Amino acid sequence: MIKRTLAIVAALNLSTIGLAAAETIHIGIGHQSMCTDTYPAGIIVKELKLLEKHLPHDGKYADAQYDVTWSDYESGAPITNQMLANKLSFGVMGDYPLVVNGAKFQQTSSLRTLLVSGTAYNRKGSGNAIVVPVSSDIHSIADLRGKSVSTPVGSAAWGMLVKALDDAKIPLSDIELKNQSPTVGAANIAAKKIDAHADFCPWSEIMQFRGTGRVIYDGSETGIPYLHGVVVRKDFADKYPEIVVAFIKAIYDAEQWVRSDPVKATEMMEKWTGVEKEVLYLYYSKGGHLTLDPTLKPQWAKTLKFDNDVLTHASLSPALDVKPWIDDRFIRQAYAEMKLDYDAQQAVVVDPLTANKGLPNEIWHSRDGILTYPTVKEFLAAVAKYQASGAKLNSTYVYDQTSGLKMFGNSAFYVLGADGAYASFLREADAKTYAASVNGKVLSYADAVTSIAF
Repeated sequence: MIKRTLAIVAALNLSTIGLAAAETIHIGIGHQSMCTDTYPAGIIVKELKLLEKHLPHDGKYADAQYDVTWSDYESGAPITNQMLANKLSFGVMGDYPLVVNGAKFQQTSSLRTLLVSGTAYNRKGSGNAIVVPVSSDIHSIADLRGKSVSTPVGSAAWGMLVKALDDAKIPLSDIELKNQSPTVGAANIAAKKIDAHADFCPWSEIMQFRGTGRVIYDGSETGIPYLHGVVVRKDFADKYPEIVVAFIKAIYDAEQWVRSDPVKATEMMEKWTGVEKEVLYLYYSKGGHLTLDPTLKPQWAKTLKFDNDVLTHASLSPALDVKPWIDDRFIRQAYAEMKLDYDAQQAVVVDPLTANKGLPNEIWHSRDGILTYPTVKEFLAAVAKYQASGAKLNSTYVYDQTSGLKMFGNSAFYVLGADGAYASFLREADAKTYAASVNGKVLSYADAVTSIAF
């Protein structure tokens, strides 16, 4: 381990020559304030000035001045374009845009990017979803035949849609596909101008929370992990490796900040982004959709290769040589300097089904904050009492018995078994299957709350 660390240090120490006196180093970062998975390397680092905390000021950087600029985009594609134009050094984006970024740079004669860090992931693929208007009669993928479906083409949500249709044996030509941004798609769902919209985090939950949309398909059904990360221009990384290391330290700090107090963190992020804290809590709370982890898992190479194959098959990306593109030198150096065990963290892949087992159901009371309940029955009884008293509840959260995924309590399906016990489910089909096995019945949220006697 010591030899390996020394080798990393040697590899990163590319130059001992000092920078030009009082050189100003421009650090341009492209991020997405409306994509939750990017926050640990984007809006949190920006607002808490965590990069500035770690930027080097000794050795060859003793006289350096820093010009850090943040550019906010709705998707990953314009970030890649700005990186190609050398207007941005770093890009924070999701899995499909990441591979497009790497592939487009590899198409050039000399320019390259490197994937140097992750931000967050969901092992099951949740974070992407297909949403329909709440009053729609569409309830499954099969119902999408002949319907108009929008998505940001080339995004992770688009990839999920393609995979979902393929799994259901529905040709892409059987739907009317429209290329729409998240904001346009969400607005069209609210106005019932589109039959369905496939999008990435946190748009499906925003539509659920605002009461404009209903999820008919969750990304976890594809079985493909959903992840985000950071790319950097290789010429920048070669010249300023210590700055790349500093950025990764900032990502680590951002994730520790969220873990220390998820409620406070989501309240702060709501102010920065406009995304409701209740939606953000679904992602960032204990048991939430996101596993905050910057390490580059070996499994991610396989996932990103799959993503690239989907994109190249649709002629939306050149082929990507994944092996030289993923570069863990910088993150290993960052962990070594922070005296953290990178290999141990890299080996951990969180599966919600096991990690969330036994976690309590939650009510976010407007006055009393987060309240927890060990069983679904106790949770429903509490909701019933609060509703009867007229108390304001910001939101409620339960877990899918099939996948372990956290979800809004009012969007779940419930099963009341013959023994009087309750269980919660993300998908109606799973609820029906379970109900048959326990001689129970499937209930909506409203009916489940009403069924509780107190």
